[in-house]
Amino acid sequence: MSTDIKETVRQRYAEAATSKSCCGGASDCGDADPITRDLYDDLQRQDVPAAALEASLGCGNPTALAELAEGETVLDLGSGGGIDVILSARRVGLTGRAIGVDMTDEMLALARRNATEAGIPNVEFRKGEIEALPLVDEEVDVVISNCVINLSVDKPRVLAEAFRVLKPGGRFAVSDVVVRGEIPNEIRKSLELWAGCVAGALEEDEYRTLLAEVGFTQIEVEPTRIYDATDVEAVLEDHGIDVATRAEALEGRLISAFIRARKPVV
Repeated sequence: MSTDIKETVRQRYAEAATSKSCCGGASDCGDADPITRDLYDDLQRQDVPAAALEASLGCGNPTALAELAEGETVLDLGSGGGIDVILSARRVGLTGRAIGVDMTDEMLALARRNATEAGIPNVEFRKGEIEALPLVDEEVDVVISNCVINLSVDKPRVLAEAFRVLKPGGRFAVSDVVVRGEIPNEIRKSLELWAGCVAGALEEDEYRTLLAEVGFTQIEVEPTRIYDATDVEAVLEDHGIDVATRAEALEGRLISAFIRARKPVV
């Protein structure tokens, strides 16, 4: 099952690298998708290549919420088309650097083209899986991610890897889809919805628990968007889910959130 999920995610994101695709799975969605719409302001949109913006499959804007300082090293888990890496690189300046890790060759190629077009020298994109990061211990100051951790089938391992590569005192600052309460089993079992950011979402308290178990402290979960029944219907309608009953039942249970935590200073 985990192999099937990983391959479904890989295929979906490979397709998204060459054609615009929403987090929920619909292509050519423009601003219609309730998860991906309106995440970046006009200044940020002007600061990145159009291809990076179009390939963005996120659910938030971690670069706007994370506290990034000149000279820091930032790691983006599941960097996709590179939009958050490029924005982070601008924030940390030429004395800092931004690293993106992605498992999809097509996304890595697109991200590198986008960084070149943007004229950003202080970026690096590495192929790898977020459950086994291609970084040494204590290499980065900040870990960001944008609607990717929910796609993993081994979230405790992802969080442990984030903890490992952070320097003491380093920050975990990610956007993710989070569940409040239970969601129906048919949604949990849907591979398509897993690739579309919903089925694999952690319950809010479980997210806090997993972060604490790997050693993080100062854990905060801040809702950035709460999805109503209309939003949920837009996400479910193309996946064979009984929209009429499930959308209403899920109202307010799916949220996008900004999750903060810190690695203690030893």
